[in-house]
Amino acid sequence: MPVLRGGAPLSIAGGVREFARATPGATAVIDGDRALTYAALGDRSNRLATALLARGLTPGDRVAVLLGNRLEYPEIAAGIAKAGLLMVPLNPRLTPAEARYILEHSGSGAVVLDDAYASIVGDSIEELRLPALSVDGVQTGHSYEEALAGARAVDPAVRVDELDPFCITYTSGTTGRPKGVLISHRSRALTFYCSAMEWGLGTGRTSVAVAPMYHGAGFAFGYAPVYTGGTVTMLRKWDPEALLHLVERDRAQSAFLVPTHAQMLRALDGAKLADRDLSSLDTLYFNAAALPWALKQWVMEAFPSCGVHELYGSTEAGIITNLRPADQHRKPGSVGHAWYMTELRVLGPDGEPAGPGEPGELFSRSPFLMNGYHENQAATEECTTEDGFLTCGDIVVRDDEGYVHVVDRKKDMIISGGVNVYPREVEEALAGHASVAEVAVVGTPSETWGEEVMAYVVLRDGEPGGSGLIADLEAHCRTGLAGYKTPRHWEIVDALPRNAAGKIVKRDLKAKTKPS
Repeated sequence: MPVLRGGAPLSIAGGVREFARATPGATAVIDGDRALTYAALGDRSNRLATALLARGLTPGDRVAVLLGNRLEYPEIAAGIAKAGLLMVPLNPRLTPAEARYILEHSGSGAVVLDDAYASIVGDSIEELRLPALSVDGVQTGHSYEEALAGARAVDPAVRVDELDPFCITYTSGTTGRPKGVLISHRSRALTFYCSAMEWGLGTGRTSVAVAPMYHGAGFAFGYAPVYTGGTVTMLRKWDPEALLHLVERDRAQSAFLVPTHAQMLRALDGAKLADRDLSSLDTLYFNAAALPWALKQWVMEAFPSCGVHELYGSTEAGIITNLRPADQHRKPGSVGHAWYMTELRVLGPDGEPAGPGEPGELFSRSPFLMNGYHENQAATEECTTEDGFLTCGDIVVRDDEGYVHVVDRKKDMIISGGVNVYPREVEEALAGHASVAEVAVVGTPSETWGEEVMAYVVLRDGEPGGSGLIADLEAHCRTGLAGYKTPRHWEIVDALPRNAAGKIVKRDLKAKTKPS
């Protein structure tokens, strides 16, 4: 008898294939004055797939992709998947040496790039003899458009197992060399479906791709609309007024943002928000870093018709929790409860389950987890358990209803005089001060205490600095924090260092605090 195995395996090319047939005339992607229908997206991704295979690549080979947010990104991802190849996203802010490491470590056999970034990988392409397709110019490689024009418009339909990786996404390398995260077709296909259901990204809806698609979350939320029959409009470069323009022009309903975006929207002249017709926008969802309660309150007041969500996750674990609009005022400071199909485990320092209100390290198990780190079994074993749970190294507290409050990164915890200080608690307190736009708290070495608390503060526009302000910030902290948690050291800065995902890079701040 034939054995039934649940039907065809999930693939990240699936949605593009389905909607190219079901709604060929619907708009899939908008990029400025350019647009692609689903029929065109299907055709062009077919052509890319056959063009790559014609260049000697075989299923399982890797293709590096060096692009910002633009019309071609979804078709390139779909084309690579249709050919049974793996995508290796590259950050356009990498140095040539950093990009070279990823090309070699991933074993990439080809590159698709924006010609504007040719200086990042041009030498590597030549020295490693990699075939390359270049968009908007040919400083290196061959013309992307000419390759598509000369390729067969046939879906090669290479079959892959849904547990096979569709990409290797490299972490930002906060602890040494970046690690390659293997993400499966099933992981992301299920993420796309659940995201469409949760944040309104599917058929009949328009979403803005704000976060860079070369990053894990940016890709998930920029590609999910075309996987589920919706429309994605590309924001090529972050600018708060440009975002408002896209929402108004394309009648966008959903946007994924990080807290920095909210900070910059708040910094705009209020008239610039009021003058835009943003009535189509009904869903905003945030990730990448803690959204301070004071800032979240501003978002809800500035966009009263929007349901505001705050989610929590990582490249390795996918989405772990979500705080939905109905709970925003009831659970301030929480990132919600377990997302779809997700189990949580919180373990105390002794490895035993932590009770409600007790801090512990968070572990999750779900279909969204990575397959592991590429060629780094030791790192994989370090963050996973034998029964399939994974930790991001975050310390959390769960309340008696199971809602998660992220206390801090385990590695960011400050130990001062033998007492634990969680930077996020101090940051949340300071975010409530009227002069503070944003803040990052780190530990600075101390011969007496081991570490002392240091705050890097970005002020709201027009706010004066000086010793008087520092004294006021200290007094503000002491109204809600124990004395040992109040920063002993302060620095007013113009901006905080961030990575491509919008996360503050605390290692850069810690490096500044080390004694010379």
